[in-house]
Amino acid sequence: MSEQFHDDPLKVAENWMGEGRTVAVATVVETWGSAPRPVGSHLVIDADSNFEGSVSGGCVEGAVIADAMDVIETGEPKMLEFGVADETAWRVGLSCGGRIRVYVERLG
Repeated sequence: MSEQFHDDPLKVAENWMGEGRTVAVATVVETWGSAPRPVGSHLVIDADSNFEGSVSGGCVEGAVIADAMDVIETGEPKMLEFGVADETAWRVGLSCGGRIRVYVERLG
């Protein structure tokens, strides 16, 4: 992959779609308290589980990628929320005291 695509996940998504790959994009749409990535951060995922970008880090991204596989398969978008008050947050490692909401949608 050329360096120009490496820094911008949306350019990566555009490139992957041009190669005929099915792609989903995850976008941080809301944060509360301490959050690892700001609103507007993107993670793009293809049907082979390749990914580029970041919406949080650690196991949260693993959970987002897993949900993105469902979104790619069904075409149905999902709104995901991870936060310290949610048992899932501890399981996936978002114990920093913040919460994030991530919207995942298939492109194309």
